[in-house]
Amino acid sequence: MEIPLGKPTDYNETYAPDLLAPMSRLAARVAICLPESLPARLPFHGEDVWNGYEFSWLGPRGIPRVAGLRFAVDAGSPFFVESKSLKLYLNGFAQTRFEESRAVLDLLDRDLAAAFGAPVAVELLRTEALPPANSRLPGLSLDDLDCEITAYERAPEVLAIAEGRGEVVDQALHTHLFRSVCPVTGQPDWASVLVRYTGPAIAPESLWRYLLSYRRHPAFHETTIEQIFLDLKARCDCKTLLVAGFFQRRGGLDINPVRSDGARVSLRYRLPRQ
Repeated sequence: MEIPLGKPTDYNETYAPDLLAPMSRLAARVAICLPESLPARLPFHGEDVWNGYEFSWLGPRGIPRVAGLRFAVDAGSPFFVESKSLKLYLNGFAQTRFEESRAVLDLLDRDLAAAFGAPVAVELLRTEALPPANSRLPGLSLDDLDCEITAYERAPEVLAIAEGRGEVVDQALHTHLFRSVCPVTGQPDWASVLVRYTGPAIAPESLWRYLLSYRRHPAFHETTIEQIFLDLKARCDCKTLLVAGFFQRRGGLDINPVRSDGARVSLRYRLPRQ
C-alpha cells in the first residue's frame, strides 16, 4: 500500500478505515540485518505504545466529544502502521456520529487489529484522566557528561566497555538529547532514550556518543530502537537488555517503542516534552 508520508494530503473528516497504511516489520528488519519474522525467533520482545492527544468524534446529538487515546501493539505483530496514515484515520472520526463511546472503542479495536495484524489494546482516556507530563526516567542521565561529539551518523564502533570494569553491573542510563530523521521526509524525530542492562559496565561516554550519532540517521521509530538494541547486544556483551524510546508527538501522536530480552515490562512514562 502506498503511504501518505511526504505527500500533499486532503484531510478527511469522516470515518475511513482504508486510510490506515500497514508496513511490513519484516521488510524493515531485513534492512538492519534482522530477517526473523516469527516472534519466537526474534532476539527481543516488547511493544509499541502510542498516545493520541487530538482525538474527537460527535455524540448522538452532534455535540463533539474528545478523549485521550492510548494503545499498545506487540513487537511481534507482522505490521506496524505509518504514523501519518494513523493520524489521517483518527481525524476521520471528527465529524462522524456515534451513539456511545463504546462504539468508537469497538471500531478502533477492530480497525487497528486488522492494520497491525495482531490484537491491539485500546483505551479512551477522559481529558482529566490523562497522565501529567512529569515522569522521570530511571537511572543516570548521560546529558551532563563533558566530552567531544564528532559523529552524527550511526557509529556503533564507538561503543566500549569501561576499563577495569569486568564485573557484572545492573544499570540504567538515559539521554534526552536523542534525534534521528524520518527516512521519507528527512524531518527530525526527537526522543528520550532509556537503556537498562546487566553485564559488563558500558563506558557512559561511549554510550552517549553512540546514541547522539543517530542525529542524521534515517529510520522509523520502531526500527531505530531495534537497531540500538542489536548494536548493544553485539558490542557490549549485555546479559539482559532493555531499550526504550519516548518520541515526541507529531500530529498529536507520540510513539514509544520498547524492546527487551529480560522480564516483560510495560513502561508508561509521559515525559515533559511529550
